[in-house]
Amino acid sequence: MAVLLGLDVGDVRIGVAVSDALGSGAHPLCTLTRTNRQRDITAIGDLASIHEVERIIIGLPVSLDGTLGAQAEKVQKFGNRLSEGLNIPVEFWDERFTTSEAEDILDRVNVDPKDRKKIIDQVSAVIILDEYMRSNAGEA
Repeated sequence: MAVLLGLDVGDVRIGVAVSDALGSGAHPLCTLTRTNRQRDITAIGDLASIHEVERIIIGLPVSLDGTLGAQAEKVQKFGNRLSEGLNIPVEFWDERFTTSEAEDILDRVNVDPKDRKKIIDQVSAVIILDEYMRSNAGEA
């Protein structure tokens, strides 16, 4: 199975998760603070190189009614530029409810509310990547 990088892309931060080589699970990696598009792409490229990533999965903020709004379009544009810049395939994955699911997880493990901002994007990236891998199990 290929090593995958999962991204939860926001305007201020990008949560990053990585799968293991067996595709058995995703693990939080880091949260990148966005600076500019080229630096963001370079930082993700460095992580992709270190972890020998073969594909990047980006959470797509789909509206509850299934439509793509302005934020989804920004994420798609960034993902397409990321793929071109790194020469790594990018796939988009519906990320509806991942933030609320991440908040529930952080509640269950008693993460202090003041510390959540530092890790919630990573947890969201893990959820995106886990859901993608479960949905695509057996397709390696």
